[in-house]
Amino acid sequence: MSKHDLLIKNANILTMDENNSRAGSVAVSDGLITKVWPESEPLDADMNLSSDAWVLDLDGATLIPGFIDTHNHLLMYAMFRQQVNCSTKKNIPEILTEVKKQAACTDNAEWVMGWGYDNTMLDENRHPTRKELDSVVPDKPVFLRHSSSHFGVANSKALEMAGIGEDIENPEGGRFGRDEDRGLDGVLYELPALNLVQEHIPTPTTEAIASFIGEAAEEYLAHGITTNSDAGVGLDYGMKEYEAHLLSLRQGKNPIRMRLLLLHHLLNEHGEFQDFTAEEMDAEIQRQSAGRAVLDSAKLFQDGSIQGITAALREPYYNEPGTVGELLHDQAAFNAEVLDLHKRGFRVTIHGNGDRAIESILDAYEHALSIEPRSDHRHRIEHVQTALPEDLDRMQQLDVAGSFFINHVYYWGDRHKRLFLGPDRASRINPLADASARHMLYTLHSDCPITPISPLFSIWAAVNRRTREGDILGEEQCISVEKALRTMTIDGARLNFQENETGSIEAGKLADFAVLDADPTTIYPINIKDIQVLITLIGGEVVFRKESR
Repeated sequence: MSKHDLLIKNANILTMDENNSRAGSVAVSDGLITKVWPESEPLDADMNLSSDAWVLDLDGATLIPGFIDTHNHLLMYAMFRQQVNCSTKKNIPEILTEVKKQAACTDNAEWVMGWGYDNTMLDENRHPTRKELDSVVPDKPVFLRHSSSHFGVANSKALEMAGIGEDIENPEGGRFGRDEDRGLDGVLYELPALNLVQEHIPTPTTEAIASFIGEAAEEYLAHGITTNSDAGVGLDYGMKEYEAHLLSLRQGKNPIRMRLLLLHHLLNEHGEFQDFTAEEMDAEIQRQSAGRAVLDSAKLFQDGSIQGITAALREPYYNEPGTVGELLHDQAAFNAEVLDLHKRGFRVTIHGNGDRAIESILDAYEHALSIEPRSDHRHRIEHVQTALPEDLDRMQQLDVAGSFFINHVYYWGDRHKRLFLGPDRASRINPLADASARHMLYTLHSDCPITPISPLFSIWAAVNRRTREGDILGEEQCISVEKALRTMTIDGARLNFQENETGSIEAGKLADFAVLDADPTTIYPINIKDIQVLITLIGGEVVFRKESR
């Protein structure tokens, strides 16, 4: 019997095993859990510690499996941290002030970049315009990204450098905003329009981006995340994103266990990996990351965002009765691409906010599975904001998993109720209780940087469904604390095909843990978001420790 090199004792351990068992101490050897005891301190005869073992006495703190966030954008967040943060600004003049400050310390050859504004939260209740950006920075290109990342605004210099003139036509799946005189107002709607500007923005070196990822990862670790999925590798900077992720892992700058969702354009007939099977792609990622990352899936989009009125709905928007949003892909072409990826062995992950987009995604999955059946495929739908009962029924029947953007309830629930969806549909966003009743595999996610990274906040949102203004939105869709915890631990592991390796505190699994200063299952549920992560361990090694005051 091998000796233990780490003993964690005097702990309140939520194992997240099949029975939601509790324990008091756990031993680790070579990065794996070797034994779990119900007692807070095992008998000396049971410890079998190596001569250089260390003991972590938690003094009653709560130990849980490390959090698994199945959908966020670590690299995008790493890049945004270098830019103007517009998310806290209340009006357009405040945004312009910050943009002007940033321009003053930006070299002439560089773009002035910002992120996080939300037109529906600004006093003016609209996007900034290119003329307003021109008024403070006329001589340098300026580009601001919306909080949803589905929209942005550019000044005249940026549009000029991108070759976008007044006579430009809207790209398929996107459009250019225009003012009352039909001139370009600088607002860009959806990724196809955004990409026409972004492809002209100089990007940092791969080495610099890798370092930025490492800095952002420190914040993820501070929130107890030990396994993380970047849900859009290649979204903004193509192959450079892929290379930067792998470099940051090889160099040890990012210690998190990473899963990569590769944008479909890297995998289709024009992409770098057009001839790769899923097995070959996974082997290549593991080789280039020194075993620190794996392939998760191929990532596609089939609509936009509800708050941008670009999600594809079956019924019109509450505040725009003539608008139902658009699907990003023609169904026949969409079916063909999903089928190709499916045949090559890829798990497919598709963004779908609106119920019509969700229906389209399920049609594509059903088409692929009817031609080439595959058991335990675990294809995914992301966000699943407005799924109706019949959509959840089809997800269950097709064994399609969901990753719900639960933070939407807090950050946009009030506006969905008043503006975009109306009271009835808004109360049903993120229908977690309905998904649970169908025994579907699903998880929760933050979609950082769209909302801040914090698994405990996502759990809080799922349990309480409180909005920013303090309402309870769809109380009947609340889930229990235990279930919410499972969605970001063992259920996350299941979504990742790693339920035998991680996600619960059981012998033989990876020693990935988060130490909390309170037990989420026993405190008042409204306080769950305020729980602090004290320590994060990956493979039995401390990768974060909260500084004591």
